[in-house]
Amino acid sequence: MPEETRENPVAAIEARHLSRRFGSVAALDDASFAIARGEFVALMGASGSGKTTLMNLLTCLDTPSSGELRLNGVDAAGFDEEARREFRARHIGLVFQQFHLIPYLSALENVMLAQHYHSVTDEASARRALEDVGLAHRLDHLPSELSGGEQQRVCIARALVNEPPLLFADEPTGNLDAENEARVLDILRRLHGEGRTIVMVTHNPALGAYAQRIIRLQHGRIVP
Repeated sequence: MPEETRENPVAAIEARHLSRRFGSVAALDDASFAIARGEFVALMGASGSGKTTLMNLLTCLDTPSSGELRLNGVDAAGFDEEARREFRARHIGLVFQQFHLIPYLSALENVMLAQHYHSVTDEASARRALEDVGLAHRLDHLPSELSGGEQQRVCIARALVNEPPLLFADEPTGNLDAENEARVLDILRRLHGEGRTIVMVTHNPALGAYAQRIIRLQHGRIVP
């Protein structure tokens, strides 16, 4: 891992000539960029632009066909499946458009499940994570007893409970009404204010405006 100094800080994410091909199709083609620690960046583009492919690489859900990828200074491009799984558990928080909550587990148990995959469960920290997103009164409720906005906030608590340095949000308000969208975006803005590195995938310019910077993709390539 490279040594970090004040004059030469290690980027949260650094991609160089990153590509992902499926047969003869380049879903992502020669992408180079860096994201600083503590930065809030939106990945934007139309359907089929490559943003989901890029997100899968950045979150270690997939491996690049070529190029370099460093996450918090760690060479992630050559990870095997086990290394990707371990890195995700320790360094990455994921919030999806689809909530992916276990229906027969309470909100608290869903958050504690993320701890189980990380190391050991800690009910007190899981409770604090839910309190931080305004769900102290919903700890024992099942997903079916929660509104869509509340379910998404459970997902955010689940993503944050292990205190990962990198938070990724994939269309985090896509299934929410305007009121709950505003609540979720306020949480993301607060987390950014606390120094969290956030990468958000969206096709919505109004959501992209919440970010400090936008990385745009078109036909698998980064464009101005």
